[in-house]
Amino acid sequence: MSNPTSMQPILVDGRWVQAQAPEGSFHAFNPSQGQELDAHDYPISGWADLDAMLDAGQRAAAEMAQLPGERIGAFLDAYAAAIEARADALVETAHRETGLPLEGRLRNGELPRTTGQLRQAAKAARDGSWARPTIDTAADLRSVLGPLGGPVLVLGPNNFPFAFNGVSGGDFAAAFAAGNPVIAKAHPAHPHTSQLLAEAALEALQSSGLPTGAVQMFFHTSNELGLRVVADPRTAAVAFTGSRPAGMAIKAAADAAGTPAYLEMSSVNPVFVLGGALRERGAAIAAELAASCAMGAGQFCTRPGVTVLPPGADTDAFVQEMQRLTAATPAGVLLTPRSPQLVAEAVNALRDAGAELLAGGEIATDSAGYAFQPTLLKVSGSRFVEAPRALQNEAFGQVSLLVLAESQAQLLQIAQALEGNLTGTIYSDTAGADDAEYDALAPALRHRVGRLINDRMPTGVAVSPAQNHGGPFPSTGHPGFTAVGIPASLLRFAALHSYDHVRQQRLPPSLRDANPTGSLVRLVDGQLTTADL
Repeated sequence: MSNPTSMQPILVDGRWVQAQAPEGSFHAFNPSQGQELDAHDYPISGWADLDAMLDAGQRAAAEMAQLPGERIGAFLDAYAAAIEARADALVETAHRETGLPLEGRLRNGELPRTTGQLRQAAKAARDGSWARPTIDTAADLRSVLGPLGGPVLVLGPNNFPFAFNGVSGGDFAAAFAAGNPVIAKAHPAHPHTSQLLAEAALEALQSSGLPTGAVQMFFHTSNELGLRVVADPRTAAVAFTGSRPAGMAIKAAADAAGTPAYLEMSSVNPVFVLGGALRERGAAIAAELAASCAMGAGQFCTRPGVTVLPPGADTDAFVQEMQRLTAATPAGVLLTPRSPQLVAEAVNALRDAGAELLAGGEIATDSAGYAFQPTLLKVSGSRFVEAPRALQNEAFGQVSLLVLAESQAQLLQIAQALEGNLTGTIYSDTAGADDAEYDALAPALRHRVGRLINDRMPTGVAVSPAQNHGGPFPSTGHPGFTAVGIPASLLRFAALHSYDHVRQQRLPPSLRDANPTGSLVRLVDGQLTTADL
């Protein structure tokens, strides 16, 4: 048994402290080598730790609700700078804990994306227009979006140690910019990376003079206690990115307690390749698909998991090319010790549902680390329509299912059988030969995806105000909100505050008649107007 005093501390109410009566401990792993990293011992927190965090988070929420957006923005900017000051240590630690490439992915891609998100959130906090201040002059009614009044619990995934980390990622940035304290759960796949980020956050808190409980972090807890935090009345909201089983358990606990929960759970991100596109550039599309599936060893929430093809000789050539490309692709590093077995179980489930294995399908025994062979399967369109649920379960690895439609009409049937997804893509002929088929297919796909894409793979997610990284259930818990894209992502963590005949000096500054800054909507003589004051 581990010595509790040798464990890494957790961040509670502005201090690094030893966990109280931890329920055990764990180590991180180096997935590239398949070895335990025993330099640090991390506690599995019991209820005493979580209870203390909830109390501190409530106190911080009361203080933060009175702070101007400038103070919130100052913290977020300071945090981005503190992360950049630790860039070398963060990148090296994340590489060791995840196996993700140092250059290209971590240092040059994900880390600047993370600091960029924080700075976008800082700008939104200062500007305040995201809060939609609205004044009805005739009725003397005013409303604005404001903080929720308690801490937001953020649970990040294993595949983005910076940009979706519970203590630094998009959900963190959005919740904080909306004026809420955050209780972050580190992911066991990259605990020391999360600890370094939390150290940077604490430094920024102290330099910005924000409440000590505004950012807190624990490493792990039992499923039972995690759900207890979700349902606790002090928890104002939950943000989660991860597997569907875990997300559904969180949703059930949150729904029973009335806690707002924003969940990104699973998605197969269907790609439809129409006949004209296959004739025009089938080999090029196959290369794009194979490369997209291989990114991050297939551990992207936007990886194309299902590709739907029309009947014909061009489809046969496409399948053969995909089979060749998949067999020639080396196995990538999976993130956790359990990952290869989980991918194997998902592949076996697809085969049991009627899919035929074309390439791969086995745990990669020739790799020093955690790996699964790049895998390609195919199934008939008729079988997909008969068993759609079984054939669109996400395999979180380099796995691709080709669905071979037997008629043009069946393409629409397949689209109508899809569950909710984050993305849906249609490849069509650039000269317009597929326009009729596109016009028939796109409306059905539009209502089953958050982001409709033409002629490119879905793997990238730009941090843009126009982005939607969300979608219909079960890809997420709610189709109206995005986890990426500021200011829209902030709306998840805000309550609508209305003021009826409240005196000017008692109103929030953004709702006063002499409001000096910000954008607001006025209802004057029954007409909506937007003004920058």
